This record gives sequence, C-alpha cells and structure tokens, in this order.
Amino acid sequence: MWAAQLEVAARAALDTVYDPELDEPVTDLGFVRSLTADDGRVTVHLRLPTSFCSPNFAYLMASDAKDALSALPGAREVTVLLDDHHDSDLINRGLAADAGYRGTFGHEAEQDLEELRGIFRRKAHTAAMERALTALLRARPDLAEEQLGDVVLGDLPDTSATRALLRRRAALGLGTAPADPALVDDDGRPCPRGEIPLRLRFARSVRISVDGNAHFCRGLLRTRYPQSAADQSMRPEEFPAGGKPVGAGEPVPAAELFRPSAPAKENVS
Repeated sequence: MWAAQLEVAARAALDTVYDPELDEPVTDLGFVRSLTADDGRVTVHLRLPTSFCSPNFAYLMASDAKDALSALPGAREVTVLLDDHHDSDLINRGLAADAGYRGTFGHEAEQDLEELRGIFRRKAHTAAMERALTALLRARPDLAEEQLGDVVLGDLPDTSATRALLRRRAALGLGTAPADPALVDDDGRPCPRGEIPLRLRFARSVRISVDGNAHFCRGLLRTRYPQSAADQSMRPEEFPAGGKPVGAGEPVPAAELFRPSAPAKENVS
C-alpha cells in the first residue's frame, strides 16, 4: 500500500476510535495531534485537554487507536504515542510492549479493561436512547411520555440519532430488530409504564452530562492547544452561554469554561 493510501486508510481507521467517556470519535474531538505513514510504518501522536485526564480513559483511547491501525493490511509497524500527559511514559511503554491494561498499570488497575468498556457502552446507549426518543416526542406532539413503552425501533425515523442508537445497542448485544422496544434498561428489558418518566429523566441527565463534558473538553483542548481548533469537527450544540458559536481557531476564554451554569465535570478525558 502506497504511503498516501495508507495515511488515508489510517485516518479512516481513527475515525472509528471513540473517546470512551465523551462518546465521540477522537478525530472529531481534535485528539489526533499528528499522523504519518511511510513504508508500512504508521505513527500517531495523541493529545488530551489536560495533563491530568484519567489515565484509564487515556489508555483505553490509545489502545483502541493502536488496535484499529494494526488491523490495516498495509500497516507493518504501528506506534501510538500519548503526548503531554502525566502518565505518558507509562502508557507509551505499555503500548509499545503490548503489555495490556493490567500489564501497564499493575496493581493500580482496579478494573478489567472490558469492565471499563462495558461501563461506557452502557452510558453511551442511555444517552443515544434519550436523543432518539426526545426527537420522537418533539416530532409527534400527540405522543405522551407514558406511551414510549409502546414505541418499537421500527417507529423511529431513519435519522443519525436512530442509527447511533442502533450502533450502541449492537455494541451491548441488545436487540436491533424493528419490533424490539426502544425504551429499555441496560440489559434490554422494557421499562414498566409507571417508571417511564423517571427512566427518561435519568437518561436525559446522562445525555446532558455526556454532551456537557464533550463541550467542556473541546474548549479545554483549544485553550491548551490553540491550533487544535482546525482539527475539530464542530457540533451544532456546541455553544457557550452567550449564544454565539465558538469560532474555529479561537481558544476559549477561561470565563466561558468555568461559568457556574456549566455542567459538572468529575473526570476530564
């Protein structure tokens, strides 16, 4: 595979790598600092919004990137490096040695990597379900919240929100048939009618948290690396409190990032 073709394929492969907490491709978030491909050797540098982002999330993202690139037919050698993180040396050594999560962090690895993936897949499914069902409620004013228990996947319009929900369900091993109920718990069980409003409110809080964290992290990245704005794909909902979109190429003022009304952030990834 020619170098130019390999680079295009490598960028496409990175499009499939998602930040586990923010549930967006690392390419859209601007987390890919550089990518080179030459004679079958692919080298990628990743960056994060802060030097203290959770090492669990950082490793998961970098490991997924290496796996996606290593699967390319023309990639003979893959190097993924995490820059400017307090655990960069540890994570980069572990990736280079293919040591795995526990081999990299040793006794500090409190959870198995697949356990971590499961946590974030469930969170992503809940947020995707809320987006799809809220869009349906807005499109059908005659539909009450309590009736969402009767909604099946086939009732949802063919939109990006619905397709995202189907992907998230498939990742959890949940049904994706048109007759499958749309409003379910993490195990695919339908929500009892009396619990629907509470379940929907919970799902909405998860979605708001995910979206708020994504906005927050994008802004932090642009402040830390002003040139990263050109690498980010802006989201329609990415508006600061003043109502004006954040301009491409502009770092975000600290006052915008730390307004009291901003969503709470426990872990920045």
